[in-house]
Amino acid sequence: MKTVELFAGAGGLGVGVASAGFETVAVIERDPHCCSTIRANQSRDFDPVTHWPLFEGDIKEFDFRALGDSVDLVSGGPPCQPFSLGGKHRGHRDDRDMFPQAIRAVRELRPRAFLFENVKGLTRRAFANYFEYIRLQLMYPDVHRQPRQDWTDHLARLEQHHTLGRNRGLHYNVLTRVLNAADFGVPQRRERVFFVGFRDDLSVDWSFPEPTHSLGALLWSQHQSGEYWERHRIRRPPRAPTSRGSSIVWEAELRLEPWRTVRDVLFDLPDPELDPYASFLYENHRFQPGARSYPGHTGSPLDEPAKTIKAGDHGVPGGENMLRRPNGSVRYFSVRESARLQTFADSFVLRGSWTESMRQLGNAVPVDLARHLGTAIRDHLAAGAPPS
Repeated sequence: MKTVELFAGAGGLGVGVASAGFETVAVIERDPHCCSTIRANQSRDFDPVTHWPLFEGDIKEFDFRALGDSVDLVSGGPPCQPFSLGGKHRGHRDDRDMFPQAIRAVRELRPRAFLFENVKGLTRRAFANYFEYIRLQLMYPDVHRQPRQDWTDHLARLEQHHTLGRNRGLHYNVLTRVLNAADFGVPQRRERVFFVGFRDDLSVDWSFPEPTHSLGALLWSQHQSGEYWERHRIRRPPRAPTSRGSSIVWEAELRLEPWRTVRDVLFDLPDPELDPYASFLYENHRFQPGARSYPGHTGSPLDEPAKTIKAGDHGVPGGENMLRRPNGSVRYFSVRESARLQTFADSFVLRGSWTESMRQLGNAVPVDLARHLGTAIRDHLAAGAPPS
């Protein structure tokens, strides 16, 4: 099955989707730092990036029709700054809103399915009408905006098209859901909204995958069974058991794997602040000084999933992307540690300064979450109608 990756960034979504069994036939990214990261991994034969056909340039200049009509999946994360809580909240008035280009790709490629990701801020009440506008455009990409037509007038036209049941032409069945990456084995609390659509001629019966991991299972392993501490071969802290509601909730959560913590994924990495050889042993694992804790920016506790790895509007936000040790001291995560928290393999390298590399990671989709969604989409496509 063939896929096209839009707004590839450092490649988290693309790596995950390709690892789910898709053949990547085009990768589009305009940022030179991200392209440098992709090319660095191609030169190192990092699979599946090695053979990516990379287009470095403005997506507005890309001719999707040149790819033919055999694309099965279009995926990507349109730039999220217009809708991010950490951005300027300009939404559709922001020139960085690339959803129109994502919709153009769907219209011209007519893929069997698509997968798009964006920040949870897009679901805020302030953007409710624009969120519906995006959803309806993805459902009916052929009903495109006319020259000099205001987006609200286009929305009204799409609403009329939808309520009248005019499903002739290109039509997708679209579902949206906010997912927490921690619920799928990513060691990070990271909530993002996903748009998944299947072409309606495929008769695909789709629902988002159910979580595989839970907070309740983590708390049980820490405060009841003690398995978490035994696994890490450390003494169990003297903490009181935590109660989280009814036994029904507990029983449901205990059927899942525990949320993964910072300690779970960083346990074998040397501390870059304390070990002078850390950066020689692991690439991108250099100590970054200057971390400090203050109200609202206290870092990520070692025995919980990390807080959301952020890019920031002008670099890494002060006080964010930090590790908080059990003794209360803090330091910035190294690039390698942040890459692990985003579930990139250690053989995947980032190019650019610490701030630039962290920006790339903060904008990425966790690889494991992308693989999970990509696998579910692939399985549904395989069970549906044959490829076009």
